[in-house]
Amino acid sequence: MKKCILLAASLFFSVLCESLPARSFDVLFPGLPKSSREQVFAQGGLIRSVESQKELLVLPAAGSGIDLLGPVLARHPNHCVEALALIPYTGSALKTVNLYNVLGKISSLKGRVYHSASRDKNVALFEEASRVSEKNGGAALPDLPDAAVLPASQVLYLRLKDANFGNTYYRADIRASGRGILYGLYNTKTITYMLFPVMKEEAFAAHLYLEILDEGVLVYSVAGADVSGFISSRINIPSAIRKRIEVILGWISDGIRQRMRASAP
Repeated sequence: MKKCILLAASLFFSVLCESLPARSFDVLFPGLPKSSREQVFAQGGLIRSVESQKELLVLPAAGSGIDLLGPVLARHPNHCVEALALIPYTGSALKTVNLYNVLGKISSLKGRVYHSASRDKNVALFEEASRVSEKNGGAALPDLPDAAVLPASQVLYLRLKDANFGNTYYRADIRASGRGILYGLYNTKTITYMLFPVMKEEAFAAHLYLEILDEGVLVYSVAGADVSGFISSRINIPSAIRKRIEVILGWISDGIRQRMRASAP
């Protein structure tokens, strides 16, 4: 019975997401300055580190149904990163379930690089990346197989071997949300650096929203972390969060581009 209910819910959300007409970017983000809009449409998108809610630039229109800010600010972060990217179509228009399938390919996070200013070279951020069978450990699991129908929700546990912080563990909550997909990422175990605790369990939260628009695929993110002053004085936390969001954003964007190319006639 439970499986039948879940299947019915998945079919409902899949049909709902795919049947609604696509919206335009300017309807969702009408107040964005021209220079910022150009960054959004450029390779890599717009990514900004801010220290307070008042500095946030990327704010969806009222009535858009998109709220990433509330759940992140509920954790009282003292460091935030906002990001916004628009991936233009290079093939046929995708379906929302295609975006869900991109988010299930955790292993492809392995080896993605960021530029290390201290080393003056590109460094792999995640030396290993996989799903795991349970919170904070368990057996490594393969990537999710592609789904034909968009599930109403899905919870994944991840192990990411971080170049700076060693093994880190996260919970990924994926669910249909209005016209798109909401992807929530939370650390489920304290993150340490040289034995010092950097972020306590659930002190980091990244919320990403993906939606198929007229112009392409929208990827919008707000991330925040509550970090002690002692650690903040020794580690550049805004830079650390930004690098990880850049890598995750690049992972999603490249996955979407691959799906677009595969759908090209």
